Amino acid sequence: MKVVIAGSSGLIGTALVAALRRDGHQVSRLVRRPAAAPDEHTWDPARAQLDERALRGADAVVNLCGAGIADHRWNGSYKQLLRDSRITPTDVLATAVAAADVPALINASGAGYYGLDTGDAVVDETSPAGTDFLATLCRDWEAATEPATEAGVRTVLIRSAVVLARNGGTLSKLHPLYWLGLGGRLGSGRQYFPWISLDDEVGAIVFALTHPEISGPVNVVGPAPVTNAEFNRALGRALHRPTPFIVPGFALQALVGELAESILRGPRAIPAVLEEAGYRYQHPTIGAALSAAVGR
Repeated sequence: MKVVIAGSSGLIGTALVAALRRDGHQVSRLVRRPAAAPDEHTWDPARAQLDERALRGADAVVNLCGAGIADHRWNGSYKQLLRDSRITPTDVLATAVAAADVPALINASGAGYYGLDTGDAVVDETSPAGTDFLATLCRDWEAATEPATEAGVRTVLIRSAVVLARNGGTLSKLHPLYWLGLGGRLGSGRQYFPWISLDDEVGAIVFALTHPEISGPVNVVGPAPVTNAEFNRALGRALHRPTPFIVPGFALQALVGELAESILRGPRAIPAVLEEAGYRYQHPTIGAALSAAVGR
């Protein structure tokens, strides 16, 4: 296949490019600077500029664009950046995909789509969107793919959990604290913590690319949901470190602002579509995923 990737320089994008090339696929990358390699094409989503040659002959486009959800304390300007870095590029890509007759668009989204009020209820791809900021962001992000969907493009919406990898994402921030024995649960610890190993995040995207029967929303989450307290204990075991501390909800709120609500009230999401389609997890438990990410 010829696959064009936007957002190829991030944690997931870098691993996806490598995996696709190992499997013999041809990969082109969209970059926002002058192209410096034969596999690069420059685009400027803010100006809706994308060279039509970039998508010529493509079998699929994968869109992983978006500023990091937890990279900055949420304030008005950063929340706007989270929206602008997702919705505008997605609309530009979806429109270009439709115009170029690309057969498939794989578009990133998040398990935050389901919102903060799901409690202990199990949510799958048929569950409705929430109403908080992150849920609304995911809903609008997915809606930006409509130009492709309306043109008959097979569109897959990857609702990802927290991706567990030692060299990036949430785990890279937690690892030093836990290594020093300063780990602990967040708030009550009873809230669910959607997770996925980096290998299975990439594996699920490749699976969606190569299984044309898959379309619409796909929960890319681990098959065995855990609470934050269970995640905390599992990470301590993986690092052979105690996890004695508790970070109260009010302290987390003071540290990261509105983002704390999403951390303290995660959804109990399950990967119904992936499991029904026959995807086989490399790391089906939180222990296996953490051992793969940080095990010595």
